[in-house]
Amino acid sequence: MVGNLLLRGMIAGVIAGILVFAFARFFGEPLVDAAIAFEEATAQAGGATAEPEIVSRATQAGLGLFTGIMAYSVAIGGLFALVFAFVHGRLSSLSARGTSALVAAAAFLAVVIVPAIKYPANPPAVGSPDTIGARTELFFLMIVVSIASLTAAVAVARRLAVRYGVWNGAIVAGVLFVFFIGLVEYLLPPINEVPENFSAMVLWRFRTTSLGMHVILWSVLGLVFGALAEKRLGVKSGLRPAHR
Repeated sequence: MVGNLLLRGMIAGVIAGILVFAFARFFGEPLVDAAIAFEEATAQAGGATAEPEIVSRATQAGLGLFTGIMAYSVAIGGLFALVFAFVHGRLSSLSARGTSALVAAAAFLAVVIVPAIKYPANPPAVGSPDTIGARTELFFLMIVVSIASLTAAVAVARRLAVRYGVWNGAIVAGVLFVFFIGLVEYLLPPINEVPENFSAMVLWRFRTTSLGMHVILWSVLGLVFGALAEKRLGVKSGLRPAHR
């Protein structure tokens, strides 16, 4: 069963990856080109010599972008299926589609929204090469903290629901989650390496486009995988799994 769901998760990842690639190619790549042009102009103004182009820009924006997005989407689709297999029928009595949508929404919040509030995506020319290691570590630390905090919030909500009801438990757990995440993001060091003359519009559009790519990815995973999983579970049992 898990292997079958894993395959369906990867299929959903392929579909999501194709749509994300189309969106990124049409809306994101022009912004990357603008950022690269700014970076090259700044380097020339400072007297720096142009670095040799190992991989052509056309390859980066075409085959390279497609390969990277597809590999990421398929991997995320597989992980999504594994999380679904663990959650479905254990945390609630939702149908396969409902569980899939809920997992996708939770993952979007924990993996995308929360980290992006503190460390949003940046285009080329934004960020010092000397701090790339530290910036990467802080970003992934924020993801780990976000996922762990959300998991803990779900556990707290389930415990409180037994005594105070589902809504009250969810509200208290949600408030605790927001408070803890706010505290963590306040304590973590800020990163502000945007060049003084960099276009604010390009930066804003790049960040919103990056967010849009994730919206497409998690929406398609939640909807497509939910439909595929429900069909599989229905064929096997004729009913959604009972609450355990």
